[in-house]
Amino acid sequence: MKYFIIGDEDTVLGFGMVGVDGTIVRTADEARIAIKNAINDRSIGIIIITERIANFIRETVDRYIFTLSFPLIVEIPDRTGPMKGRKNIRDAVNTAIGIKL
Repeated sequence: MKYFIIGDEDTVLGFGMVGVDGTIVRTADEARIAIKNAINDRSIGIIIITERIANFIRETVDRYIFTLSFPLIVEIPDRTGPMKGRKNIRDAVNTAIGIKL
């Protein structure tokens, strides 16, 4: 099982430095193709997608998040930080596990 990143150039290159493969996305069409390909690759267990790219295809991302048990899809902020109105990673984890870290 491997990780896969879908995001802007800086994020994908950063993850690539630690050995995570990924796809650089600039448009909604590219995002749709990237997530479809990642979901169809059975070797990928966790898809990481930046919030801004996920918003290009929000309906698609939400459909996969709420209907698929595998692979896991995780949204993260890009290098510019979390989007307004979104929880940061620490708050999301605290809510998910019910323990304040």
